[in-house]
Amino acid sequence: MTQNETNFEEKYYLVKKNAVSPVLKKVIEAKRLLESTKNMSIQEATEAVGISRSSFYKYKDDILAFHDTTKGKTITLLLQMEDTKGLLANVLNIVAKHHANILTIHQSIPVNGIASLTLSAEIPFTGSSITAMIEEIETLHGIQSVKILARE
Repeated sequence: MTQNETNFEEKYYLVKKNAVSPVLKKVIEAKRLLESTKNMSIQEATEAVGISRSSFYKYKDDILAFHDTTKGKTITLLLQMEDTKGLLANVLNIVAKHHANILTIHQSIPVNGIASLTLSAEIPFTGSSITAMIEEIETLHGIQSVKILARE
């Protein structure tokens, strides 16, 4: 491994649910059961979700559910979007609908019909979840991807 490759290694990743292996999803389910059910043992939780205790112990500290704890915090999104008239307005309408306060916005000049949009917004303590807002943006015709770059 070269020096440049070592500099770009990441310790943490934020991935969508469909990119997570089934065993890791079951570890999350078991953790939720343990948090929500009093007096449930790890053995009972792992049996309930269909994984071994060894799998649970192997991954329990390595996978965390993404909670909408970003409410009242700042989130930065990166969108890849087609250069379509009105698409940016539709994105901004969804952000407004979810009562998020836009702090910064930057759209690149489209290259080959695709523009990058970086949007930072403050998510209110009340109102819709960040997940719902992102899912709604993803459904817009012309949106190729939405990624969470940062949250504070």
